[in-house]
Amino acid sequence: MNQLIASLNSPIYTGLVNAKYILLFAALTLSACSSHQVKTTAYVQLEQETSEIPEAQLLDVGVVLLEPNLEQLDEDEDALVFAEVRKAESHFMALHLSEAIQASSAWGAVRVIPNNESMIDVVLEGKILHSEGESLKLEINVSDISGRHWYNKEYQAVASRYAYKRETSREADPFQTIYNQIANDLLNFRRQYSGQQLSQLRTIGELRFAQNFSPESFSGFLQQDKKGIYQISRLPADADPMLQRVRSIRDRDHLFVDTLQDYYGAFVEEIDGPYKDWRKQTYREVIALRNIKRQSRNETIAGIVAVLGGIAAQTSGNRATRASGAVAMGAGGYLLKEGFGKRAEAKLQEETLRELGDSLEASIAPQVIELEDRTVTLSGTVEQQYQQWRKILRELYQVEVGQVEVGNGAS
Repeated sequence: MNQLIASLNSPIYTGLVNAKYILLFAALTLSACSSHQVKTTAYVQLEQETSEIPEAQLLDVGVVLLEPNLEQLDEDEDALVFAEVRKAESHFMALHLSEAIQASSAWGAVRVIPNNESMIDVVLEGKILHSEGESLKLEINVSDISGRHWYNKEYQAVASRYAYKRETSREADPFQTIYNQIANDLLNFRRQYSGQQLSQLRTIGELRFAQNFSPESFSGFLQQDKKGIYQISRLPADADPMLQRVRSIRDRDHLFVDTLQDYYGAFVEEIDGPYKDWRKQTYREVIALRNIKRQSRNETIAGIVAVLGGIAAQTSGNRATRASGAVAMGAGGYLLKEGFGKRAEAKLQEETLRELGDSLEASIAPQVIELEDRTVTLSGTVEQQYQQWRKILRELYQVEVGQVEVGNGAS
């Protein structure tokens, strides 16, 4: 018995016990730092308008290409974001959002538009705050043609791990719940308007388009209040020749924007396969990257605590404590090595993500649209083509009202 007691009081045994408590403290410290809360989003069903809406009250909706928001990235997110992918997403998400809004059966034409210069009844602008395979966060801003702001709201969803299974991924987008929620909010806000107010918005849209092309002819029909909201002061005669010409020009503009829908649809169809594969891969990589970084952080913290505890023990005068300090420093050094090794592995994961992004870049090169029903050729990006088209429309309008001779306008 005395021999057993003596062995328990030996410096080596005491040092091992103290080392154990130092490492236990380190483990408790890192466990407090490693908690991770996973957010989940329940699926949101798309609401649909069941009552018939008179044509005069059907508002057209323009979904502006979403802002990629590449300038506002934090350091961690920067490793997961690639400029060309974000630009593709701005098209991809805008089209899916327009389809959800159209499916609610409460609107006129719902179109994706390059910018907010189209004089459409309701304009929806958005910004991609965060996007990778696991989670998506958007900021949406809505206003109408009268200048009245509807609302600004952020939407966020986390994709289920089942969303990328082959049998389910074909049916719906992993983040369809966000598109449905935006469409539902838009519908619910529209329901606050009376039939008369909806009809007035459509009239304001027509008059603002007319003012944009001929300010001198339509300047007296609208006025703005102190808040900048447009109000109808008087109406032109329905048979007014100038109004008829404006309506003809506006119809052509709508036809061109409809042509853009074919382009956006073809664009999204082209990148659909590579983008879904990229997002499926990033879903796995993001989770792996987060786990590795968390392990690296925990093991590094544990190693630092153990090493500091060992250093403190080594400076004490007690031989047993110094022995325990040596053991703790050795264990701490091992944990630090493991932590730094995990960081190196995380870098490899980040490189994998970049390679995935680079592989998608080849599928999203800009395309040139040629209009089949006109003798003009539009080149460049969609945004550049639309600017050229608006210029051509002005020239056509001037020709029709006799301000310039035929032949000096578009070819």
